[in-house]
Amino acid sequence: MDNELRRDKVVTGMKELLSKGHWVWAAPRGYTDLNKGKATERNLVVNEEGKILKKAFEWKAYKQTPNAEIARKLKTLGVNISEKRLNTLFTNPIYCGLITSKMLPGQVIEGRHEPLISRDLFLQVNNIRQENRVHGFVHNKDNENLPLKVFTKCEKCGNPMTGYLVKKKGIYYYKCRTKGCKVNKSAKTMHEMFQDLVLVFHIDKEEQEIIKVVLSEQMSVFFKSKSEEAKTLKAQKSEVQKKLDAIEERFVIGEIDRSLYQKFKPKFEKELIEIEQELNATGNYSSNLNKAMDFVTKISSNLLNMWQSLNIDNKKVFQNLLFPEGIYYNHENNRVRTSRVNSFFSFIPELARYTEGHKKGDFIINDKIPALVTPTGIIY
Repeated sequence: MDNELRRDKVVTGMKELLSKGHWVWAAPRGYTDLNKGKATERNLVVNEEGKILKKAFEWKAYKQTPNAEIARKLKTLGVNISEKRLNTLFTNPIYCGLITSKMLPGQVIEGRHEPLISRDLFLQVNNIRQENRVHGFVHNKDNENLPLKVFTKCEKCGNPMTGYLVKKKGIYYYKCRTKGCKVNKSAKTMHEMFQDLVLVFHIDKEEQEIIKVVLSEQMSVFFKSKSEEAKTLKAQKSEVQKKLDAIEERFVIGEIDRSLYQKFKPKFEKELIEIEQELNATGNYSSNLNKAMDFVTKISSNLLNMWQSLNIDNKKVFQNLLFPEGIYYNHENNRVRTSRVNSFFSFIPELARYTEGHKKGDFIINDKIPALVTPTGIIY
């Protein structure tokens, strides 16, 4: 009876905390509990693993990457998680800031923890379904004839475009899924427009060396500034860590009481997390810029043939490497555009313009080439 009374008391307390938006179990994967070990409510914050797990949601929603491939990509980033666990991860609403529990059936509680992803992203991941067959159209989830599916977005409404086959004509089309949008385009024409866009970043063989040299100089300035920024953040992190170690030592030897320890420890831990977030934002930049430039110029000299010869999976990798946020199709102007280009490739059209004289035999002075502004967040 004592055990039952204690259980009832615990369950009642858990239900009360849940109804107020507090998570009552161990911190979910991707979170750290700053109040761990204390007789207080959980204080969940996204940790470094959580930032990586966020990428899994983005890959699933924006690229419809299979779970097996997501698991492999996560492993290369140091996060080991099985395909089965990924399904559990994707369906857990705690990651978008909501709490559900069998203790409170039918209720969705606004959590007090830090969301890992937005609710829109969570819904997009969980709404991914194979398209239904309607009106004589066969929708294709992963079809060699529709490599730009989802990668292409309707500029009118911003939603990803799907693909289908008109059986009677034997012609593939891309279509906006938004009701009333009525944006359709034949796959053949869409592919031709995409190839024209790709050719903007093409480098002729005789331009490779000069563009590689100039691009290396431009990018090295950016790398240097980011390296200095990371160095400053690491020094700040070291200082905060020393303060945290010192306060823990003073508490252990009795120089300060528990109230002071509990007051300052979370403060220093929060500072550490914020600094680590800034460090992560600076990116892990390649220490071998020459190899990166070789890679970029080699790809740029064979962009079109490469895209045409790849299979569907590698086409998607190629497309997202060059245009990380996909492309937009404008039905009224019948044009495609991109809102973002991989930073290593984005300078190429401008640099190619300045190397026109080189093809005529003129000598190019690098100092005459204006400094190019590098977009934040280089994509590899």
